[in-house]
Amino acid sequence: MLLRRISAFSDGDSGGNPAGVWVGEEMGDSRTMQRIAARIGYSETVFASPLHKAWRVRYFSPESEVPFCGHATIALGAALALDHGDGVFALVLNDAHITVEGYNGKGRLGAILQSPHTRSETADPELVKEALKLFGYAPRDLDPRLPPAIAYAGAPHLLLALSTRRKLASMSYDLAKGREFMRKAGVVTVGLLYAATSRLFDARHAFASGGVYEDPATGAGAAALAGYLRDISWPHGGAIEIVQGEDMGSRSLLRAEFTRVSGSSIRVSGSARFIDR
Repeated sequence: MLLRRISAFSDGDSGGNPAGVWVGEEMGDSRTMQRIAARIGYSETVFASPLHKAWRVRYFSPESEVPFCGHATIALGAALALDHGDGVFALVLNDAHITVEGYNGKGRLGAILQSPHTRSETADPELVKEALKLFGYAPRDLDPRLPPAIAYAGAPHLLLALSTRRKLASMSYDLAKGREFMRKAGVVTVGLLYAATSRLFDARHAFASGGVYEDPATGAGAAALAGYLRDISWPHGGAIEIVQGEDMGSRSLLRAEFTRVSGSSIRVSGSARFIDR
């Protein structure tokens, strides 16, 4: 068994979202993995063990198991590249089969994941009303070009686009109320967005459902956003860049590439770095 601490979607030698990466011949039971994730305390810890020619993978937040986590997958891809060399690794999740391509060389450590299939739907107006109340926003604070939506890429996310960067910077909410709201709504995160350009977004993801106030980088959210932009025919040009974590002092860089094929997988990439502990 090997446990590493790796920050995914880092900005050079800083930033990114820390993940625990556990790799071993056999996984423990759910209670053991949950206990390890709680002890590590990061927003997610990924567990992986060999399964035929693939890797069986599960993700745990400090409070619960989650179906898919993008930044932990990037961290896992980097770890597998360190152990097995650069390559594409097949991953078997609870509800999906995906791949991650890990690379390590020439001063670069990172990975590229292929997300589960995506879809999105218009968010219920009452749900949006509750979300705005939770964060202290008003309907006028939303960007009318990007209607509120529930977007899926292995897990559901509520996406709310704000009209100004200042409103994004002012994000604040009560963690206990946020947890109750997200669990009732059945979403993993609430993603708050600001479209700086048609291809550059600033983002913040509240992750109270997992016991975490805010995620500094959310790969699953990036894939969900990309799928949503494709669904509404946003002028994305086939790729978007996302800056996340800046307002919490952990600047993270994410890139999502995608085709025009409805529902297809999203390619999400980012750098990784080891955390000294």
